[in-house]
Amino acid sequence: MNPRVMTLKPKRPSKNLPAKDEAPPEIGSQTMTDSPIAQRIGDVIRRHRKAHGLTLAQLAAGAEISPANLSRIENGEVTSSFESLERICRAVGLSLADLFAQVSEPKGEARLVRAEEQMEVIRTGTSHGHIYRLISYHRGPGRSFEGFYITMDKDSAVYPRFRHPGTELIYMLRGSMEYRHGAELYTIRAGDTFSFSSHVEHGPEQLFSDDIHMICVMIYDT
Repeated sequence: MNPRVMTLKPKRPSKNLPAKDEAPPEIGSQTMTDSPIAQRIGDVIRRHRKAHGLTLAQLAAGAEISPANLSRIENGEVTSSFESLERICRAVGLSLADLFAQVSEPKGEARLVRAEEQMEVIRTGTSHGHIYRLISYHRGPGRSFEGFYITMDKDSAVYPRFRHPGTELIYMLRGSMEYRHGAELYTIRAGDTFSFSSHVEHGPEQLFSDDIHMICVMIYDT
């Protein structure tokens, strides 16, 4: 009686196996897609890596993980184990506490206004010879602040009075003047900073220089 011959069919490769040139996910990592916290962790790690001038390969070697896995972590494609995150943080001089503190920080608004984008605007003092150049302002809902580069000269015979909600800060760039805030008079010279509650009547009282240049930031109540 002939022995029974069995033919073994080769197994088909699993669709879930990584490609030949792709490293499998690190042990302790889980695949994550569209994960906000994984993305924020990756953003912080990438920022610190670039701040230290490190390539993916260099940081991966220092953290004892593969460059492919580090790339997935930076791109928010996986959530890594605490052990791996600790090694990555240690390699860039960051503690886990600092990492998660930075991950939790809200992203604020930032805006760069180029010199050619700054424009002269009409304000209360314009009719009295004040020139207002708008250098910064809040663009979100509800105006919270405005910054002006203001110039004036002695040709103005009358100085206006202002009163509005919020707080105001003046930094004198050039010249000097006497400035009124309520019943008090203050002499402001180049290099001085003067801040005050702007709901109290205020404005220039007397100019001691022919050419006045100052930065004025108005912070409004919101």
